[in-house]
Parts: sequence; C-alpha cells; structure tokens
Amino acid sequence: MPLDPEQKRALKKQAHHLKPVVIIGQHGLKEGVLAEIDSALDAHELIKIKLAGADKAERETIRQDIVDRIQGIVSIQMIGRTAVFYRANPDKKGKRRRN
Repeated sequence: MPLDPEQKRALKKQAHHLKPVVIIGQHGLKEGVLAEIDSALDAHELIKIKLAGADKAERETIRQDIVDRIQGIVSIQMIGRTAVFYRANPDKKGKRRRN
C-alpha cells in the first residue's frame, strides 16, 4: 500500500510523540519479535521500533527485513536507531484519529 508524500508527512507528525513499543536488541529479529510487531500494528496501526545493538548497515537490513516479512507494513521513516512503521487496520477504520 504505497502512501503519497502528504500521508507520510501526516504519519510522521503523529509518530513524533510516540514511544517505541518494540525494542530489537543484540539477538536480532526473531520470530517472536516479528509476532510482537504484528500484534502492535493491529493494536496501534502506527508504531515506533528501537533498533538497539546494531550499526547503521545492520539497522537498515533489519528495517528492510521487517518490511519484507510482515504483510502490508509500510516504513515511514528511520532516524538514528528508531524506525516508524504503519499498517492500516480495517477494523479501526471509523476510530482513526484525524489531524
């Protein structure tokens, strides 16, 4: 689901005040972590993930791996060790916050 630049800008604005809900540490991206990301996306639609314990190239690889392995997810931005992801939840369609 590609987002246009205006939609991404709005999501970045919403994500600014969020705290990371998942932290990926020294053990990397395991199946349990992917399941937690998937369930966090179902609950929140827009989440931050902290990519601790990895250098810049590894963080980019992990970010891309998340996008490849979780269906429907969109990477919004990555600043330093924090990545923002979005996936629309059709069950929450009427409950979305508008800016």
